[in-house]
Amino acid sequence: MKALFPPIEPYAVHSLVVDGGHSLYVEECGNPAGIPVIFLHGGPGSGCKPYHRSFFDPQKYRIVLLDQRGSGRSVPHGSLENNTTAHLLADLEGIRIQLDVERWLLFGGSWGAALALLYAQQFPQRISGMVLRGSFLARQGDLDWYVVDGANRIYPERWAELLDSLQGENGGDLIGTLHEQLHGEDELAQRRVARAWSRWGGQVALGSAFKPSDTEIHVPVQVLHQAWIELHYAFHRYFIEENQILRDYSLIPEVPIILLHGRLDLVCPVEAAFSLQRHLPWAQLRILPNSGHIAGGAEMIDALVMAAEEMAERLA
Repeated sequence: MKALFPPIEPYAVHSLVVDGGHSLYVEECGNPAGIPVIFLHGGPGSGCKPYHRSFFDPQKYRIVLLDQRGSGRSVPHGSLENNTTAHLLADLEGIRIQLDVERWLLFGGSWGAALALLYAQQFPQRISGMVLRGSFLARQGDLDWYVVDGANRIYPERWAELLDSLQGENGGDLIGTLHEQLHGEDELAQRRVARAWSRWGGQVALGSAFKPSDTEIHVPVQVLHQAWIELHYAFHRYFIEENQILRDYSLIPEVPIILLHGRLDLVCPVEAAFSLQRHLPWAQLRILPNSGHIAGGAEMIDALVMAAEEMAERLA
């Protein structure tokens, strides 16, 4: 099976000032003359990790990692001002121009996959291909599965913790209540809700590998900020129209596309990737029988590294 490439360090780090007072962290790794690829992290709000560089052969790829607005090492951390999907798409295009990239491979998972698809629809001439993991289509049904009726039936005890973290009733609008209480005047309540939201997400994404003790005692400000961004996007329905990604499928160019999806993914059920491939019949769909949502585990890492190597051969 394929494994991650050895750890590497960036050969260039950029702090790119964009509108709304944001400064974006962007790094380049690997071969400056290699195939350009940009890694699009999920969340929204999670940021990139050092191991994300290691999905790619550093001899073949010019690897670009970006921390989206308010995320990771971008500043101000947790800022919601001028932080929408339209801003993120404009940032991607601005980075492409700044780095003098003609076309690049989009490599994203979960929210990063949604962002890749939206970018491909808006800037089809600027992409050479896509590798998408755990595709999130940002439909109402996708959100409902996660926070209305779906995943709560798999982990009812963790779901009860999330509901119990709230003050008062949610009135049938859990996202609205979470969003409101995360921005209330009671800082202890903010941290309590952020912890419960983080524990819910960790449980659904990681399953039996989730270790709740990691968030038992202290709630770091980073956890609060990530909850802010995730609920900001969910509350605003990801700043796109209902079913926009599938509705506008015809705008996506017929470039090489590999869709990877874990059969056991409880954050984004595999139906999303299946529906996407039905709209993009030239895309290759690979369902991994023993994988879940995260970009981890031997089976998923093998599939991601293999997909990157296949793309390198096709795009060289």
